[in-house]
Amino acid sequence: MPLSERLMAAQRDRNRATSTATSEPETRATNGRSPARVSPRDPFGELKRVVHMQLVNALGPQLYDVNMTQSELEQQVRTALQTAIATTDQPMSGSDRTRIIQEIADDILGYGPLEPLLRDPDLNEVMVNSADNIFVERGGRLTRVDVAFADEAHLRRTIDKIVGKIGRRVDETSPMVDARLPDGSRVNAIIPPLALDGSKLTIRKFSEDPYTVEDLISFDTLTRPAADLLSACVRGRLNILVSGGTGAGKTTTLNVLSSFIPADERIVTIEDAAELRLHQEHVLRLESRPANIEGKGAVTIRDLVRNSLRMRPDRIVVGEIRDAAALDMLQAMNTGHDGSLSTVHANSPRDALSRVETMVMMAGMDLPVKAIREQSSSAIDLIIQQTRLKDGTRRLTAITEVVGMEGDIVTLQDVFLFDYHAGYDEDGRAQGHLRATGLRPRFLDRLADHNVRVDPTLFAPAGALR
Repeated sequence: MPLSERLMAAQRDRNRATSTATSEPETRATNGRSPARVSPRDPFGELKRVVHMQLVNALGPQLYDVNMTQSELEQQVRTALQTAIATTDQPMSGSDRTRIIQEIADDILGYGPLEPLLRDPDLNEVMVNSADNIFVERGGRLTRVDVAFADEAHLRRTIDKIVGKIGRRVDETSPMVDARLPDGSRVNAIIPPLALDGSKLTIRKFSEDPYTVEDLISFDTLTRPAADLLSACVRGRLNILVSGGTGAGKTTTLNVLSSFIPADERIVTIEDAAELRLHQEHVLRLESRPANIEGKGAVTIRDLVRNSLRMRPDRIVVGEIRDAAALDMLQAMNTGHDGSLSTVHANSPRDALSRVETMVMMAGMDLPVKAIREQSSSAIDLIIQQTRLKDGTRRLTAITEVVGMEGDIVTLQDVFLFDYHAGYDEDGRAQGHLRATGLRPRFLDRLADHNVRVDPTLFAPAGALR
């Protein structure tokens, strides 16, 4: 039967079913299963569901034809959609027709209701708390949006589509997964039985045009003097650790720092989900892998760090240190791989060192605490602290030099600090900026050995004023 006839028959069946079953509960089971809920805000929900199902059945294998380009597939889907919608006898305006075609196309070609949110350049994060409860972050503020999946099954299909594209899986035996979208956006999904109220999906978006150091300066994330110092530190091959809380912007800062690496160096990046976008020519990207359904085949960050040492890297960039890989990273920094970069979750530079110390202990090597601290103090040269402030903005709040050891204590020296005393304006926006403390860092001689010169006026307290 042609697609148009199947659609018209399905529409007649729905009309008859609606007229004879209006008094029955909406939750009435069909063939042992509850029907999908249709949002009362969308009078075309049932129509979209039927057209979507018929379209998938009609196009079938063409949706997975590897010989067909994305543009050709999109054209086929939209042509079939327009034909299918035109054959329906449900009255609708031109704008409704366009919206329905777009929403069904998004569901088949993309990620359904999430597609308009992912296309919005002003959104930083999309948080799906349940099928009909979705929040976004815009300008550092959380806002609920009037967007919903048809039901839990619709949400699960979307999650499966995302993680399946990179060879990951999520099911009852492995109900948590980290993944990424083709544009590099970070994805985390967790499903029942761990998520009690339905599947959860969190997408941290990344701009199609990655932020540059000039962007961070314009956002007041850091100041020009601080940017000049960080550029010199990267070119001078200092080992740098970016510290901060969740959503503070550590990966963005790491991306900007990596842009200062000279183009003639061989760079190895290691991540759980590949997010870094380095524009140098000689970049080798490695990504960890979870265990398969049999619990085998896992490749950890620690495995990749150890393997990277055999790849003749000039720089090693680890997206985030979160476990015993800290020990291997410190050893790499101490054995000729100067200029390595990484991030860690911590609330202050001092806390960052404590976290690294704890993670090294997780390696099970039974090292004395003093030995770990000596290893950390000699490996890490600079800690950059990034904080998400009360107004939602992301700021660098400290640039701290790791000086060395005094007894059993690692000595730190703040080179730049955020001025919290400036307070907030009437709109709740932070007034402070990153300012020099007036202390001259000891690593300047090391930078000079690499023919990197730093203007000493950067460290004068007035040097950080805009």
